[in-house]
Amino acid sequence: MSRNVLFICTQNRLRSPTAEQVFADWPGIETQSAGLGNDAGNPVSPELLAWSDVVFVMEKAHQNKLSRKFRPHLRGKRVICLDIPDEYDYMDPVLVQLLRQKVTRFLPAF
Repeated sequence: MSRNVLFICTQNRLRSPTAEQVFADWPGIETQSAGLGNDAGNPVSPELLAWSDVVFVMEKAHQNKLSRKFRPHLRGKRVICLDIPDEYDYMDPVLVQLLRQKVTRFLPAF
């Protein structure tokens, strides 16, 4: 059985799509990404949250906004803050390395 992992940043253009891509081939998980900003590429929705088993946010501000906007949809969800600032380009090697360091321990091991 695979686990559904959702990565969230602000615009869904750099950090969360990078995370989605980096972990797309990880065994035992399905990945998606979304943004909390008003003009996010793929906005966070109740449906996405219902789909997810684990939610990773890039910053504490995302965690707070997610709680404010979607509290009823977060019941029983594990929300993990990665503390990754918005200073990287899409697929930036430093960002990829940071994501691997911070996310891997929360994923199923095979």
